[in-house]
Amino acid sequence: MLEKTANMARKDHPFVPRRSANPSFMRFAAIALTIAGILFVFYPSLRPFSDEKSLLGAAAFASTEWIVSHTMAILAFIFLTIGMFGLYLSLQDTFVEKLVLRGLVLIWVGTGLTLPFYGAEVFSLHAIGQEAIKQQSTDLMNLSNDIRLGPGFFMILAGLIIAAVGSVLAAIAIWKSRTMAKWSGIPFAFGILMYLPQFTGTQPIRVAHGLALAVGCFWIAYYLIIFSSYPISRVQNCQ
Repeated sequence: MLEKTANMARKDHPFVPRRSANPSFMRFAAIALTIAGILFVFYPSLRPFSDEKSLLGAAAFASTEWIVSHTMAILAFIFLTIGMFGLYLSLQDTFVEKLVLRGLVLIWVGTGLTLPFYGAEVFSLHAIGQEAIKQQSTDLMNLSNDIRLGPGFFMILAGLIIAAVGSVLAAIAIWKSRTMAKWSGIPFAFGILMYLPQFTGTQPIRVAHGLALAVGCFWIAYYLIIFSSYPISRVQNCQ
């Protein structure tokens, strides 16, 4: 089945990478992107939403679902970086290599700046919620804004902007590469670009955003699977 799909891809896109990356790693990168997409959907789906100034909000912070859902978001970004490295390898030695490399580095840097905020969100707010429930008081709940809007906010703001620029560069590289469908990088770039604005949305909006980002991850993963099936002797020189 993969061989048939790969033959179709070669026919539709005659310019393919000059050198095949390690097929096992390409498949691993595709799996990582697929897992990332699934986790980006599960994160807002499982995350508790409530009035975060009340004891209901404290119960949400203190819940197991709070820990699990935010851990899923952290893992999603980690798997995303692995998948993006696979994308870079798939476009290595093509005329868009430098462009996709810039995108990869920016996504890595952006992810590194984003994850500390998630660490504070998941563990600090969880501790606040537990203590607020123990005291049966909402006084501690005001600390949530101090944590979210403190220095960490500027870090995640910079991180998501940098990652968004990187995703756009990756989408442009895909568009120009002539190895993948031109539009296959657009959903991914859209999902990363909208990651910051979606924080202000309701749960349905955030789940919809997760689905859009998942589509982007799945689409790129699909091509990584195809590229992993290219026999080296049949890969054409694009130069």
